[in-house]
Amino acid sequence: MEQINLGEITVDVELKDIKHLHLSVYPPAGRVRIAAPQRIDLDTIRIYAITKLGWIKSQQLKFANQLRESPRQYINKEGHYYLGKRYLLKLIEHDGKPTVKLKHSAIELYVRPETSVAKRQEVLEEWYRGQLKLLVPQLIGKWATIMQVAPEEHAIKKMKTKWGTCNTTAKRIWLNLELAKKPYHCIEYIVVHEMVHLFERSHNERFIALMDKFLPEWKHCREELNRLPVSHVDWKY
Repeated sequence: MEQINLGEITVDVELKDIKHLHLSVYPPAGRVRIAAPQRIDLDTIRIYAITKLGWIKSQQLKFANQLRESPRQYINKEGHYYLGKRYLLKLIEHDGKPTVKLKHSAIELYVRPETSVAKRQEVLEEWYRGQLKLLVPQLIGKWATIMQVAPEEHAIKKMKTKWGTCNTTAKRIWLNLELAKKPYHCIEYIVVHEMVHLFERSHNERFIALMDKFLPEWKHCREELNRLPVSHVDWKY
């Protein structure tokens, strides 16, 4: 991985077997990355980055001003999200196995007395993981029928910089655990996004055309997802 410096901004440069330059800015700190064709030298990439400097700074400012949740303590009446809806956490101490129950306006977290914050977090995160494991196969099945393509494998994991990834060689999709907190249609958008990568590896014109074909409202979903409050450990697509 090469790097170029534009004053206080450092740009990571990855040379790949692609036809066009692709510029991305990632939160939480506005990390800048350019994917470039292998034939292009660093001086040309630097000039390109300079022409995009205004856009880079505007993206970094937007990320800096985005709403963020404070670190969760997993205590009574603390707000937690599931499928885009805010619930109040109800901490219930008992001597049985840790479990989670979803009620109309509350998430009930059953744990043993004196359970640590880290353990309470682990129990709730495993519940989120279980919910996505039920939801995601249904979405993949739906879109596999529509798109006539399907991943060989999919899994849920915690990720700091992306909502999802696709290994096109292994045909494996990974989805961010935090998606369980987001609206259903936003989760669906990410599933479709990753499945489109099974047709096209890069975020190029063909990729965008395929997204437009399969999910015409995908840009609105992306904007909504990126407007929603994020946790104190941030990602963005």
